[in-house]
Amino acid sequence: MWSQCAPAQTQSSQHREDELFYTRCRAAYLSVFKSSLTDITSKEQLCVVLQQAGRNPSQQAINNYWTPRTTKLNFDDFCEILKKESETDESELLKTFGKMDPRGSGCISHGDLCRVLTSRGEKMSPEELNGIFSLREVNSDGKLDYIKLFSALEYIFCRLLVATVEQCQAAAVERLEADARQKWQNFGSQSEGSPKRSVPQTCPPVPEIPQKSETDTRPSSRPSSARTRRSSVSNAVTVGGSSAKSSRLVEPKSLQDWHCSSLKGCFFLEEDGGIVSLQYRLRVPQATSVFLTIQPLNLSQADEKPSSWMNVDTALFVATANETKEDFNFVCCTELRDKEKFGWKGELSAGTYYILPFTTGCRLKGQRKPVAKVAQLVYRGESGELVLTKEFRAALSDIFEIIDLDGNGLLSLEEYNFFEQRTSGEKCDEDAWAICRENFDTKRNELTRQGFMELNLMEANDREGDPSDLWVTLESMGYNRALEMVEACPFTVSVYTEAFKPTLQPVSLESGHKILNTALCQSVIAKGEARPIKGHQAVVVYTYRSEARISSVISNKSNQKVIVHVNNEQSKNCTSSRGMNVFAVEVPARTKMVCQHIMPTNEKQEWSYSCVESIVM
Repeated sequence: MWSQCAPAQTQSSQHREDELFYTRCRAAYLSVFKSSLTDITSKEQLCVVLQQAGRNPSQQAINNYWTPRTTKLNFDDFCEILKKESETDESELLKTFGKMDPRGSGCISHGDLCRVLTSRGEKMSPEELNGIFSLREVNSDGKLDYIKLFSALEYIFCRLLVATVEQCQAAAVERLEADARQKWQNFGSQSEGSPKRSVPQTCPPVPEIPQKSETDTRPSSRPSSARTRRSSVSNAVTVGGSSAKSSRLVEPKSLQDWHCSSLKGCFFLEEDGGIVSLQYRLRVPQATSVFLTIQPLNLSQADEKPSSWMNVDTALFVATANETKEDFNFVCCTELRDKEKFGWKGELSAGTYYILPFTTGCRLKGQRKPVAKVAQLVYRGESGELVLTKEFRAALSDIFEIIDLDGNGLLSLEEYNFFEQRTSGEKCDEDAWAICRENFDTKRNELTRQGFMELNLMEANDREGDPSDLWVTLESMGYNRALEMVEACPFTVSVYTEAFKPTLQPVSLESGHKILNTALCQSVIAKGEARPIKGHQAVVVYTYRSEARISSVISNKSNQKVIVHVNNEQSKNCTSSRGMNVFAVEVPARTKMVCQHIMPTNEKQEWSYSCVESIVM
């Protein structure tokens, strides 16, 4: 009997520990910010909120979390950092002092302590050091009895720090619970019993941090167990992967007679987990039959070993919009599939359409881990001149292939500027482009592949062989330090029309947050199954199933924000775009929000999706 119960008990215990951890994360976060939707926008903010969570990271650790490319960190990022940063306790502090006392005498000499405190970390001044040795814990021969000193300071400082953090967190938890009680009353329901928690003392003041205006509707993806999940659990939805209706992409029989326009693009994974790609504008002068496709672009020269990103899911969403993109409507999306290619065929009326590439993020995830060996980019030849390595030239050739959007083997100013926008955030003007054409190999006033190599060699020469800027370019394009493209997925978009040659133009390199998310929500709501969360008819979960993926959208029709707890633990052979099986989504009032996307981990095996949603109170 015990052998049968032990795994379940272990899983339950782990689940409680996880919820307790995220409770503390959320409480610490809300001790500094008004909402878990608020982003950390500076290194100073990160330091303060970590301290509120009882951590005391070194400056080097802070610099590792907040790199020169970091612009913001969200609540999810904060939780991941807390997992890496352990709380400082007595044994750790004593161990640090013990390293300066190899004989274990319990004392540290004046010289040893002076050398450490004035040369490492946050360096102390001679006056501050003398203040330490004026303490009564310094014995007669001028040595510091650090065990006695620690006992005194630990009680005064550490206990005060812990008490302060606990008070702030308790105050935040109390605010959450009071919020929940008020919300429950506003729903017109009676609480099943108020939480039993004593009211904490007022939280000591926290250093004031400028608050960012909360226009971001990004959901919090961590469970808040500070609130209790009531009996509002929805029914579980279980779908066998093989039960999804098969919808194979079949080309029109006369497709070879149709007109075609094709352009390349690329999904780029951002540090915050967002995905950026080119967006396109399609002009249709008259009503016509249309066939749209998108598929990953294979850059591998060996057919038996395709590029690593070929299993990344792709899709196109088509929407109409005015010039300011303020008024837009979802038209269609590519649902039919033929291996890695996704497509749509139908009729489009005359007008202007935006083509929005999309990937769920289930298979395009951050992989920038330390590599066994950092690739060499340049070296000095026999004449002493810098030369690009063979591996670097191969990577640059692939990058050229990606940014050569029309595939003509040349880079126009427009194509080159999309590359510049991605790697440096700047653009090359006509005058600079004229100089570029004069100094590097060009053809028909466009940059050749060899000219692109020469341009990067010039950059290496400008830095006298220092590859730092070259690595910035490579990492922006999704490469790791082993010159592997791990955080990008090139693709090809093709538009076929029956009556005329379509005009397809690249418009902008962006996440398409507003239009794309609206198109996603409209698509799922229009075709998905609607299920109100039990006991909360104003909160509806829409679930859409296709052969390739399952997507869900939460519609909060109430006048107050809600937090929806999502549990995928009973799913099998599935991976979520959230990167976890249990999480929470904070949905503002009168808002529709993408909850998650689900795909099979291994498409060759059977997969099933089972999800339970509940309101966190």
